[in-house]
Amino acid sequence: MRYPRRVVLALLTVLAGVAVLLTACGSGPADGENSVRSSGVLRVGTEGVYAPFSYHDPATGQLTGYDVDVARAVGEKLGVNVEFVETPWASLFAALEANRFDVVANQVTITPERQQKYDLSEPYSIGEGVIVTRADDNSITSLNDLRGKLAAQSTTSNWAQVARDAGARIESVEGLTQAMALLSQGRVDVVVNDSLSIYAYLAETNDTAVKIAGTTGEKSEQGFAARKNSGLLPELNKAIEDLRSDGTLAEISQKYLKTNASGGQDAPQAQPRSAGQLVLDNLWPLAKAALTMTIPLTIISFIIGLAIALAVALARLSKNRVLSNIARFYISVIRGTPLLVQLFIVFFALPEFGVRIDPFPAAVIAFSLNVGGYAAEIIRSAIQSIPKGQWEAAETIGLNYVGTLRRIILPQATRVAVPPLSNTLISLVKDTSLASTILVTELLRQAQIIAAPTFEFFALYGTAAIYYWVICLVLSFGQARFEHRLERYVAR
Repeated sequence: MRYPRRVVLALLTVLAGVAVLLTACGSGPADGENSVRSSGVLRVGTEGVYAPFSYHDPATGQLTGYDVDVARAVGEKLGVNVEFVETPWASLFAALEANRFDVVANQVTITPERQQKYDLSEPYSIGEGVIVTRADDNSITSLNDLRGKLAAQSTTSNWAQVARDAGARIESVEGLTQAMALLSQGRVDVVVNDSLSIYAYLAETNDTAVKIAGTTGEKSEQGFAARKNSGLLPELNKAIEDLRSDGTLAEISQKYLKTNASGGQDAPQAQPRSAGQLVLDNLWPLAKAALTMTIPLTIISFIIGLAIALAVALARLSKNRVLSNIARFYISVIRGTPLLVQLFIVFFALPEFGVRIDPFPAAVIAFSLNVGGYAAEIIRSAIQSIPKGQWEAAETIGLNYVGTLRRIILPQATRVAVPPLSNTLISLVKDTSLASTILVTELLRQAQIIAAPTFEFFALYGTAAIYYWVICLVLSFGQARFEHRLERYVAR
């Protein structure tokens, strides 16, 4: 079987297209010393799921919270607009270093370690470390009692290190809401966190299943975090000091950490909705996230991935050793590394080399390359399942390589490849949930945003799961119909 130069050229064309896409999508603004004034925009990274500091108002859906309002007030003092980039806590500092935004405003505790690596502003909130246990647990009253206990902590938080130094075992979580849920459910023994966060949580939820059992004896100060030598600190510090002097910080603190947390001023928040009503009110926002992000991301990534897979499969079958080895290496890398790592490399690591890609295109690139690696082996095996005599018969009637593939081999191989490729597509639908880690507000991320201020995790995550299930059911039905249409290529 001969593989002419067209195969080589096809593979090189696909790879070149991917490279061009990386470069084109990766163009972005240069990371200057202080471009905030010149651009007129302060880009702020925040979680968006960390009530009451950074969350979406259940009544309006708008991003709000203590840190959000402080950042907006700072922007007013600087005379610039404020744009928020919502990012999971575990990825906030990676996104900051990748120049996805200028500062982090998410109750970043000022520590010597962070001061060495980042520019940290003067504090705009001050609290102390507290130890939280279940209400019926009297075995823990101080840090000395944490040895051997299981603590739910965000691994990038300074409080995780405090608990670890006290001898606790750490259960990694994404943020306080997950930690408190695990504690209330009895799945962990303790949570160590800032008093401001805990008081706000207790005021919002009236959770009687937990209690503050003691303090750590450490004061915590929270400020903005910027890249090292950003040039932003003088302006940030002056703005914070002005806000402290004119009483704005105190007013914002009163609003979110006292009055609103207890439901005193905001009527919509003072009338909590049932879990059922919360789900009904958010059926469309979840569906919109699925229709505008999850499904398009799946379709685009799968189509591009199939094109890559076909080229790689043909290269894998080629007698050209260089071409075959390149295809083998690509498949090995894709199948040998986690999809989440691939996403992080494209979105967070490439900016270190000057390639800055927006969230959605970055997700498309990562998912497409992942699909290409797995689907290539499916297509290769499907092509190899066609008897060699089919190739020989095509040659006898004068068909060239491309014509044989298009008219004889691929139609038959498609019937063989459809079931496993359909499984790849269905898996891709569910894998798109990982795009939330690189700032894509798809279905799961939307559920997290809605659940964060209400703590109705089961209801919202369960609803998201049903949406995923329905999408996969539709795809399974389509798979069955497509297989039926391909039956004409099967000898009877």
